[in-house]
Amino acid sequence: MTTANPTAGPAPASPPASAPPQAAAHAPLRGAALLLGTVSLSLATFMNVLDSSIANVSIPAIAGDLGVSPAQGTWVITSFGVANAISVPLTGWLTQRFGAVRLFTMSVLLFVLTSWLCGFASSLEALVFFRVLQGLVAGPMIPLSQTLLLASYPRALAGTALALWGVTTLVAPVVGPLLGGWITENISWPWIFYINVPVGLLAALLTWGIYRDRETPIRKLPIDTVGLSLLVLWVGALQLMLDKGKELDWFASNEIILLAVVAVVAFAVFLVWELTDKHPVVDLRLFARRNFAFGALALSVAYALFFGNVVLLPLWLQQWMGYTATSAGMALAPVGIFAILLTPLVGKKVGQWDPRRMATGAFVVFSTVLWMRSHFTVQTDFIHILIPTLLQGAAMAFFFIPLTTLTLAGIAPDRIPAAAGLSNFVRITAGAMGTSIATTLWDSRAAMHHAHLTEGLVQGQGVFAVTLNQLTASGLSQAQALAQVNRLIDQQAFTRAANDIFLGSAVLFLLLIGLIWLTRRPAPVVGAGAADAGGAH
Repeated sequence: MTTANPTAGPAPASPPASAPPQAAAHAPLRGAALLLGTVSLSLATFMNVLDSSIANVSIPAIAGDLGVSPAQGTWVITSFGVANAISVPLTGWLTQRFGAVRLFTMSVLLFVLTSWLCGFASSLEALVFFRVLQGLVAGPMIPLSQTLLLASYPRALAGTALALWGVTTLVAPVVGPLLGGWITENISWPWIFYINVPVGLLAALLTWGIYRDRETPIRKLPIDTVGLSLLVLWVGALQLMLDKGKELDWFASNEIILLAVVAVVAFAVFLVWELTDKHPVVDLRLFARRNFAFGALALSVAYALFFGNVVLLPLWLQQWMGYTATSAGMALAPVGIFAILLTPLVGKKVGQWDPRRMATGAFVVFSTVLWMRSHFTVQTDFIHILIPTLLQGAAMAFFFIPLTTLTLAGIAPDRIPAAAGLSNFVRITAGAMGTSIATTLWDSRAAMHHAHLTEGLVQGQGVFAVTLNQLTASGLSQAQALAQVNRLIDQQAFTRAANDIFLGSAVLFLLLIGLIWLTRRPAPVVGAGAADAGGAH
């Protein structure tokens, strides 16, 4: 949820994809037009951000219905993230080619269509394909919603406009898990996609009716087709390798080796091409800037850790703790409470306080939250699962805005859209890959813990024999009793594996603090607020 304006309100689960291109100068909207315009843009933003979190608690149900493992079910999340990241660098070019209003309306309508297709998918392959399409068309929606919103208000009220936008993007991740869990449990998982249809159609209709006469200038610009093709190739190959690695036994598989070779070669050629092309799809020279390099790296790695754990927690709750989709959603929803309360303060103070201290505080809280989760056991109750989630919201408020401020500090206004687009591309890609890495590590660590837990068990001896006798005495067959014992051991193994990942992530968050302090502090802006601290608008 980072934007060209470093202080725009962040959406915890899916930050804005790119810097909003500047809209043409039009008189601010007034009265009913301003109200309906704000509602239409907020609806579209809400729908987009909601879609990034609503599926998290539904993965076990989707996987079970489509006959795949929950680990494979996470492809539903990663495929959307990767496709969305790839479409990010194209937002500026597409805006100038088609106009902000037309592009935004087309994106919303195509998002509605692909959401409808996702609901109709009858196989994992079809669902992942439609999620890829959905991610591709979703790219321009959030940055353009901010662009059009800012153009709707007088400049003096830009802070108010951004605050409204920020609250919308923060409420969606709170509602997402609750709504996704309730729909999955009481209706069926396809409806987590179908609900986008009426919302999206209403948003598109209102937006076109209000903004069609406020179109931005259109001009034809060259596009780096070679660079874009290489980008799709190396990102796609790398993500496929991470998603399918465990299933195919990693480098024992020729397919994984081929994907690795394609990813490495395409990435190397991509670097050379982008550094020499006159109109690169991403401006890699930005990494020569100290703040951008270390800021983008800290933001991306932290987001990978954050998003990987956001996906892992509901999987553990539903697969091994007996939570329903609804109760898992309730355990995740409070993450937005402190984020909503504190984000306006962060937006107001980021131009006055040292953003490095703010981001450091966020990383310390993230680390503390994950350390608390690393002590979860199979007996941990709902309240103790809820407390770290509640605290995490405070970290999120101080996470995106200060880090984006640091990353974009000192960059000329005409390069901010490219810088924000590149920063968000790296971050969104890292988030998708973090999900794949977290779920793969979870399975491998669980297998190790299962082996350690069973190595001391001997048939007919000790606690193992007593437990089997009790189970068979209760009416279970020998096979059923063994299956029940194995289930209990798996529960312990996957819980310990989750603890390993939580603890490892906590340590990494502390180590990332060093990257923050390799950046230079932006010059303080006296009286800066959400509208002007970053100087992007």
